Amino acid sequence: MQSSIMTTTPHTIFITSFLENEHVERIRAVAPDRVEVIFEPDLLPPARYLGDHEGDESFRRTSEQESRWRDRLSRATILWDFPAGSETERGLALAPNVGWVQTTSSGVGQRVHALGLADSDLIVTTARGVHADALTEFVFLILLGHTKNLPRLLRDQTQKRWDRYCGGELSGKTITVVGAGQIGARIGAIARAFQMKVIAVVNRPSPDRRGELFADDVVGQSDLQGAVAQADYVVLSTPHTPLTDRMIDRDVISAMKRGVVLVNIARGRVVDEKAMIDALKDGRIGFAGLDVTTVEPLPPDSPLWTLPNVLISPHSASTAPSENRKITDIFCRNIAHYVDGDLERMINLLDKPRMY
Repeated sequence: MQSSIMTTTPHTIFITSFLENEHVERIRAVAPDRVEVIFEPDLLPPARYLGDHEGDESFRRTSEQESRWRDRLSRATILWDFPAGSETERGLALAPNVGWVQTTSSGVGQRVHALGLADSDLIVTTARGVHADALTEFVFLILLGHTKNLPRLLRDQTQKRWDRYCGGELSGKTITVVGAGQIGARIGAIARAFQMKVIAVVNRPSPDRRGELFADDVVGQSDLQGAVAQADYVVLSTPHTPLTDRMIDRDVISAMKRGVVLVNIARGRVVDEKAMIDALKDGRIGFAGLDVTTVEPLPPDSPLWTLPNVLISPHSASTAPSENRKITDIFCRNIAHYVDGDLERMINLLDKPRMY
């Protein structure tokens, strides 16, 4: 598909969240005669850690910096990330010429809708697939730590106690992955290596998808209760949409095996948190590894902080040193297609109605 985007006038990319210089230079090298790249780190909140795209919350621009910030937004036709700042800025009111935003997250559907951009012509590409390896590693950190009783080992070592015991094993166990996209497929592949049975819960169930998802069974959301009832481990990796909001409710949790391990790497709103807490207290859920919660940051008075069978990760399981390199790979590939007007070849396009 060719469009009016193709032009001899250079596009202007404005990088609105932290990015390492080496990746900025890779972006500049894609089409230097047709794309201007603006990267002014002093306009961005300082990164607190590798892969930090939000930056220091205490950061404030000077009046001179704010003037430059607004000027750069007004000139931009392409953005790396939604601008950090007010909701007006995030909604691109200060960037009227922008036709495409490359985001640094895969789960941006809710934000795009909240900003009133669902029906706009704005092209949004996501970081889908970038975090699959890191999130899968987190999942198996939880599974292995639980089945091998890591808390006992740490406690006994602290107490200099040598008491032999029998740990568990993943082989022969069943894992149900709810929302088996690229992340779910990666989880399925590793689970297969541990000789586990894999059940994938997806929007488009078909036996033909068993191979791509490394699954023994592929079922739809209508079979969710049956799928979790078979599981020793339930992993949530589904996008948060109106269809998945609080989908793991009290009835679904009640269908789970007593002592099941629940891992949430999706969004906190996918789970009825009160029902989950009750199930953790009474042992229906034996252990939960939570990278996300309904309210983030998790409030200090949440019982999830102190429950002995919960491990909290501060929405950081997806973040790894390779993150920006992988997102830049996607961005650079798409820049070439975008400036040529070849939009059909762009990858990681957000399906706005489906929100992922």
